[in-house]
Amino acid sequence: MLRIAVPNKGSLSGPAAEMLHEAGYQQRRESKELRIVDPENEVEFFYLRPRDIAIYVSSGQLDIGITGRDLLIDSGANAEEILPLGFARSTFRFATKPGTVGDDLTDLNGKTVATSYEGIVAKHLADNGIDASVVHLDGAVETAIELGVAQVIADVVETGTSLRNAGLEVVGTPIMKSEAVVIRRTGADGEEPKVQQFLRRLQGVLVARTYVMMDYDCRVEQLEKAVALTPGLESPTVSPLHNEGWVAVRAMVPAKEAQRIMDDLYDIGARAILTTAIHACRL
Repeated sequence: MLRIAVPNKGSLSGPAAEMLHEAGYQQRRESKELRIVDPENEVEFFYLRPRDIAIYVSSGQLDIGITGRDLLIDSGANAEEILPLGFARSTFRFATKPGTVGDDLTDLNGKTVATSYEGIVAKHLADNGIDASVVHLDGAVETAIELGVAQVIADVVETGTSLRNAGLEVVGTPIMKSEAVVIRRTGADGEEPKVQQFLRRLQGVLVARTYVMMDYDCRVEQLEKAVALTPGLESPTVSPLHNEGWVAVRAMVPAKEAQRIMDDLYDIGARAILTTAIHACRL
């Protein structure tokens, strides 16, 4: 039975549960459940603190896990990313009071950096040959500079509003970009059938979220132009209609481009243009 670690709470928990549900896996009914068995799919789920998942997976007791790339790297665990999932995206940046340091990373030499992600920051500084001290703080770190704990902070930056409210500004290039990822123990068998099946299911959900199915009718003489707009994956499906000179076309198209493609198809004479959501697929 495949043993999988999933986030118990936080920003990773809801989207992970939704994706697993869309992939056909049973999920817990109550938030207090920390372990459930899905016998139909031969999977056992363990609901763990997101920050601890990489440690559990690296122990070899759990086959794979879903956590954040940031948490994986920060843990220093013997585990590796095998599939990005596209949700819970975040960017890590340095920030400080205006005029303290510039955008050159070497300006951090001799400074103290406060962060909740000591592993990520220490590694980034070491990889770039920067001699700076790192202070670990749990929770918000915006007040660390005002209270004299550090001259610079390193934290997740989304809009930057909270930093500006604290009188801080972002400096330098991003430390890293994070998102939810599937991880496994470093060196584990990547061809294990149940692991591959799990990854295929999640990839099917990711593709289904990215594409829509588009159906439309068009004149035969406009078919080549229409197919150029909707090439599909391998090729679109084309079927003759009862009315001579007309065909029905079906193809997967990128969801974010669907409205533009519908406009372009209409302009070349296509009609009865429909889009349908895709819930799952295998490619």
